[in-house]
Amino acid sequence: MSGMWMYAQDSGYTSRQSLVGFTVEAADGTIGHVDRQQDQPGMQHLVVDTGVWVFGKSILIPAGAVAGIDTETRMVKVSGTREEIKAAPQFTTDSETADHRYLSAVGNYYLSLRRPLAP
Repeated sequence: MSGMWMYAQDSGYTSRQSLVGFTVEAADGTIGHVDRQQDQPGMQHLVVDTGVWVFGKSILIPAGAVAGIDTETRMVKVSGTREEIKAAPQFTTDSETADHRYLSAVGNYYLSLRRPLAP
């Protein structure tokens, strides 16, 4: 699970880079924008404000689900579709980021979204 809580080397993330305010895109459209981020090694994640898309709720996205970062367009691309991300374990409060059971559930969910590589 720990791999889900770190940015992949090819994601475009640089150490201590602020992604707050960046637009977040799934494979099939916009999810929202980065409201907060955590850069603690092994616990890196984004809290995404979804606006009206999911009735004003926030979503926790592990750094390992970030597929790419474009600093020029201020966009973060994440793995999965909008519906898959919407179906992730619900995020309600920042205190959940200290709950190992919740983090395990989120990490395992996003791991399940990884597509196998084509032969």
